[in-house]
Amino acid sequence: MRIAIIVVLCAAGVFAQTPVGVDPSSLTRLQEGEAARVSSNNRDPDSNDDSLRPIAGETVTLADLAGPGVVNHIWLTVAANEYGWPRLLRLRVYYDDSPVPSVDAPVGDFFGVGHGFERSINSAMARNSSSGRSRNSYWQMPFAKRIRITITNEGRRRVSNLYYHVDWRTLPSVPPDTTYFHARFRQALPAKAGTPYEILSVAGQGHYVGTVLNIVQNEAGWFGEGDERFYVDGNSAPVIEGTGTEDYFNDAWSFRVGDSLYTGVPIAEGTGVGARLGAYRWHVVDPVPFRRSLRLDIEHAGWTYNADGSVRSAFEERADLFSSVAFWYQRGIATDQPDLPYGAARLPIGNAQQIEVEQRASEVTAESGKASVQKDVFWSKDILFFEGSGPGAAVTVPFDVAAEGRYELVAQLAHSPDYGAYVVELDGQSTASSTVLEHEPGANAGDTGRIDAYFTETYVAEDHLIGWATLARGRHTLRFVCVGKNNASTAFNFGIDTLILARLGAGPVADPAASRAQAIRAIADQTPVTADAVATLTRALTDEDHVVRGLAALGLRDAGAAAGPARDALIARLKDDEVGVRMIAAQAIGRLRDPSTLDALVAAGRVPGQHVHVLRSVADALGELGRAAAPALPLLKELERQPRVRWAAQAAIKKIGSGL
Repeated sequence: MRIAIIVVLCAAGVFAQTPVGVDPSSLTRLQEGEAARVSSNNRDPDSNDDSLRPIAGETVTLADLAGPGVVNHIWLTVAANEYGWPRLLRLRVYYDDSPVPSVDAPVGDFFGVGHGFERSINSAMARNSSSGRSRNSYWQMPFAKRIRITITNEGRRRVSNLYYHVDWRTLPSVPPDTTYFHARFRQALPAKAGTPYEILSVAGQGHYVGTVLNIVQNEAGWFGEGDERFYVDGNSAPVIEGTGTEDYFNDAWSFRVGDSLYTGVPIAEGTGVGARLGAYRWHVVDPVPFRRSLRLDIEHAGWTYNADGSVRSAFEERADLFSSVAFWYQRGIATDQPDLPYGAARLPIGNAQQIEVEQRASEVTAESGKASVQKDVFWSKDILFFEGSGPGAAVTVPFDVAAEGRYELVAQLAHSPDYGAYVVELDGQSTASSTVLEHEPGANAGDTGRIDAYFTETYVAEDHLIGWATLARGRHTLRFVCVGKNNASTAFNFGIDTLILARLGAGPVADPAASRAQAIRAIADQTPVTADAVATLTRALTDEDHVVRGLAALGLRDAGAAAGPARDALIARLKDDEVGVRMIAAQAIGRLRDPSTLDALVAAGRVPGQHVHVLRSVADALGELGRAAAPALPLLKELERQPRVRWAAQAAIKKIGSGL
């Protein structure tokens, strides 16, 4: 109890100038304002369909609140099956009608975990539970006039489910010396030679309150001899200078996974080539004030080696891959921050090819076991499931390489109470590193070649680095060999969701449709919607890129009845190859409220194997037609029997019966 009181009192002292501090003694007095929440909760009280499903390129608004007030908690959880999606979803917070976001960071990094991974942390300002799937932020965000919080899907796949809460409190006023919360993502892939990695450079008055730092090792050996340095108010010398990277994060002699109130390491994969590190440091009890400006950077130096493995230097600049989020409070809004790279360009290696292993089940070979496909193990995730008989059992997964080069291989695996322990062979050779280099004690992650797939529940899919390897053009294989099991496991099973293949040094893949998608987004955001805009969006429905088609359908959906001239083009998109396009096209058709679309909607609802998200949208669209959709009642009765479509079908039946 005493520890908890100290923590709260310290937080209150730091934020005394803002209306966010909580002194336990204040709980005995009446509180100002009103507590409130906005969430993804469905407005239909009979529905449990409480999530959003943003398609590629879509921006959804989590909260748009009138002040004065303070957001004091954000919770969200996401089900998505695109590699690195926590890096691809972009969180932005805007204050007081400013067009410049004060918070601009990938969802994963903002909540303390980088690299697009899902990991648990338990700290004072961020808590991620359920193997990292539940994310909580306790950063206080006061605002005088307005706050708007958005998430943009900058990937190329739709998000299956996005659930959220934004908890806030109204206030009678915001004191004039209130500072606004800021957070900003940066990266250098790799860190620039001759220049320290810059975490933040900002002009204004405020105080620095936190860092999330993520590194991918571009070479083997201990990377973290670099010191952090705070330059305040234009001083040429740092007012705070550290003694090593792990020291800044309050660890010592390297990193190991762990968490605490103000510092923690959710990711530590050792010191091998390609190993990832992620750490957080909250300056809640030791903020760094600045009155005119602040610059924070960190050296990217560590151990380096000669070709024969001998030590070249214990402190030499390295070209590792850096990314970070800086957290700070300041008066007003920082408008001097660089923009973020878009989407996959934020991934450490931005050309990842996502190979759905279960789609190649016919090419997989099994030894002393049986391979099969398990559908929808966790929402939209299907896996290749291997029932191994015991040690020595193996499953071999083939994959193809389009061009010779050096590649990173990552396996996204399932974990479960009846899974075994496995090692990996690439083209018949072990992927476990046998190279031992000089390093900081504690830097090794243990037996990195062994994967213990046991977990107390079924969880899909954790990222496991297989390694960085030079691969020739053509076919290759990964062989997963059982070597035993955790004592708590009940069997020797194994499951793999996807194989990720990314070419090193090639940089992000250029998106040929990016400029067209950006243009369509700009047109779709126009209000009021003009006839020319509708015509442009209608033409974009036939674009070769599904992201452009989906954004065009979104724009027409939001145009409502004004999109009437696009009716036939939208009906054609009900047969689109991409689920997200079909889903949004059905929603756009519903907004037209045109009875002549009835037959097309019913036909879409009767397609064998139609995705449940499309079926929900079809049911919603039929409900928008009211009594004119009475001939669709037999279809809706059938859809009502599907658990994941039931609520949408029931709501549509009610609307048709009432004539709404």
